[in-house]
Amino acid sequence: MAPRVNTAPIGHSPRVTRTRAYRDGVLQKADFPVADVSDFLADPGTAVWVDLCEPSEADLAELAAELGLHRLAVEDAVHERQRPKLDRYDGHAFLTAYAVRFAAETGSLATSELAAFITRNALVTVRKDDGFDIEAVVRRWDQNTELTQAGVPFLVHGLLDFVVDGHYEAVQALDEQVEALEDLVFDDRPDQSQLQRRSFRLRKSLTALRKVVLPMREVISSLMRPDLKLAGELTRPYFEDVHDHARQAAEQTESLRELVGTIRETQLNLQGNRLNLIMKKVTGWAAVIAVPTAVTGFYGQNVPYPGNGTPAGFWTSTAVMLVLSAGLYGLFKKKDWL
Repeated sequence: MAPRVNTAPIGHSPRVTRTRAYRDGVLQKADFPVADVSDFLADPGTAVWVDLCEPSEADLAELAAELGLHRLAVEDAVHERQRPKLDRYDGHAFLTAYAVRFAAETGSLATSELAAFITRNALVTVRKDDGFDIEAVVRRWDQNTELTQAGVPFLVHGLLDFVVDGHYEAVQALDEQVEALEDLVFDDRPDQSQLQRRSFRLRKSLTALRKVVLPMREVISSLMRPDLKLAGELTRPYFEDVHDHARQAAEQTESLRELVGTIRETQLNLQGNRLNLIMKKVTGWAAVIAVPTAVTGFYGQNVPYPGNGTPAGFWTSTAVMLVLSAGLYGLFKKKDWL
């Protein structure tokens, strides 16, 4: 599918939600104008974060010139539906990732796309919509101050940690939904239409989740390469922890997709078995009923026979029907045909 281009008019003002500057592990200033970014970047000991929501290429032009951002990366930052990836350019890296939210009430999965430019002393996040909870990322930075002195790696780790934790929470929620679906399959009287709706809805959500979760393993692995200087002696254990969570989320997503397929196959097999059991019972009862039909048909012949037109003949035919029907019922029951 072709990427959907942001159609906001050139020259419109992007919604700048947050800006921050850290110096030597201490927050120096927050929510300052973008025009002041160059003043902070002049100090090599300062790490700057800028967040933009739904900007155009023109909105990014000033920052792109200031940070030396590649034109192709700027284009990807404003175009939607990019795959999760890490592109490396001269002087900076470009990251695309997705935050996810799973609604258990509807069984639907919502995704929010985020792009990020990573330079030596700056992190610029570009949100494609308001769905990405950037305030939650800020709270995570404020709560985990042990890495603040790392500068940009500290900011990147907090961002990825938030994204991957969201993936893992969605996987856990889907796991609970799949377990509920398993219980529903083995009900004595399962609702087949409800089973089909829930299984297809879960499979659709898992497919969407797989597209954004699986690539994150490679993205984080690439970020940990020594030449990017993000995963140093201080931050490497933290990046490895995020990578481990991303791997677990990816593996569990694959397992759940296979499990939903297995549940669907099991449902069809159980449905077929129930149908076969019903057909077996119907056929058995048809055979039992065929005996009285044959006897009454024989005694209905228009020719004289012993007992014809007498009460003894009626009772004889009735006894024959009862005995043969009871015998067939006992035989079929013994063979588990009824």
